[in-house]
Amino acid sequence: MQIHNKKIAIFDNSYISLPDDFYQHINPVPVKSPKLIIFNKNLGKNIGIDTNQSEECCAQLFSGNIVPDGASPIALTYSGHQFGHFVPQLGDGRAVLLGEVTTTENNRHDIQLKGSGKTKYSRQGDGRSPVGPVIREYILSEAMHALNISSTRSLAVVTTGEEVFREIPLPGAVLTRVARSHIRIGTFEYFAARQQTDNLKKLADYAIDRHFPEIKSSADPYLEFLRVVAENQAKLIAQWIGVGFIHGVMNTDNTLISGETIDYGPCAFLEHYDPSMVFSSIDNHGRYAFGNQPKIIQWNIACLAGCLMPLIEKNQEQAKKKISKVIEDFPTLINSKISEIMCQKIGLSSKQKDADKLLKKLLKIMKNNRSDFTLTFRSLSDVLLNEDHADFYKQFNSKIEVSEWLTEWLSTIEIQKKSKHDIFISMQKINPLYIPRNHLVERAIKAAVENNNYSVMKNLCSILSQPFKEQKVDADYQNPAHPSEIVYKTFCGT
Repeated sequence: MQIHNKKIAIFDNSYISLPDDFYQHINPVPVKSPKLIIFNKNLGKNIGIDTNQSEECCAQLFSGNIVPDGASPIALTYSGHQFGHFVPQLGDGRAVLLGEVTTTENNRHDIQLKGSGKTKYSRQGDGRSPVGPVIREYILSEAMHALNISSTRSLAVVTTGEEVFREIPLPGAVLTRVARSHIRIGTFEYFAARQQTDNLKKLADYAIDRHFPEIKSSADPYLEFLRVVAENQAKLIAQWIGVGFIHGVMNTDNTLISGETIDYGPCAFLEHYDPSMVFSSIDNHGRYAFGNQPKIIQWNIACLAGCLMPLIEKNQEQAKKKISKVIEDFPTLINSKISEIMCQKIGLSSKQKDADKLLKKLLKIMKNNRSDFTLTFRSLSDVLLNEDHADFYKQFNSKIEVSEWLTEWLSTIEIQKKSKHDIFISMQKINPLYIPRNHLVERAIKAAVENNNYSVMKNLCSILSQPFKEQKVDADYQNPAHPSEIVYKTFCGT
């Protein structure tokens, strides 16, 4: 098929201004028979993508069969700590960064094809992706965006007409991912491990120029860079905690310095509240359990701090002192952000007396009763305007303890100089009714893989695009899984 218009956006690639050590120039590997499954036109319009292309044209462009005008495809180099163990050579083993587009507000975005074929970083992999993980990432990343959580985005899904083998043959697909950049903590680790201080400085300067230009004039820009990255990560993980999200694979190569959520492999959402909850099939020891995520991100930030030491101060002891302050202050920083979000979920300010105490008491009751995380907080807001508390009580086996808590909470609400209606509105804005529950995501994947049916995925995406608004849809979309559909394990898909 001949493509008459390959100019889908004004592309450039500022990353190739960096030395060759940072990437491999490589085109996507063409696929047999690409077919467009979904195209996120709203996102496309927002970032300057031409959304008037035909389906056939989109299929060719978003599969990698045709490289759009202005693109300079590359695979990125990085290392990473995976489950605490350092892997010196990782890199984009199944992804190609086409280039960058810049919005009218001068915001720069990477456009990357995931599942686009082998690169020099593929090791023994085939560089491809089954359709299941592609669907999972599309649903989850767009749901996270709708939940007002910083995330990479999904622009398109294209099936390839080819099979990939993961124990069994599965239909292949390519995801087009959008990110403010794909610079990871692992990117810094790559050059730090090789003691390539010049490249480390080039990377830090590039990252500051691209993401945090306001700190360039700082007296200590590299230390300030560390602080800003830590601040963004603290905010992000607090947002995850607020919706019950478990990333599942918080390796340093999956930690973006932009503060966006990336890599929706073995991720999942809590149903009943349990801080020790793990879904990832590869997390055998619970390193990345729900309640461990704040500690893990501190560990990851410490890895970045170690990389930046030679840039922050030539004297190693002085550098250690400076970065130690950032790391030591981090628990206070992230705990305050988590407290702020979680107290908002119960309609209180974290600065209000007894707010944190009330929150912890509720969470303990929820844990003991295996209460649904999402529906407990959502139904709590309804208590303010509805004398019938049945939906809230439904989340608890024992009514006595939670009834006492509710009385105490309502007394605390009365102290605030706000109307119950205003508090109700604020709680509804932070407590979603619809989340990408694990069984719903698996249902969409199963329909696609087994029956070539993508309507289940599209319908779910439509519902999740308005997570805070009650919709005229089956109650199944808001309720926990039936026993037959409970998801106990999630898988990486690579």
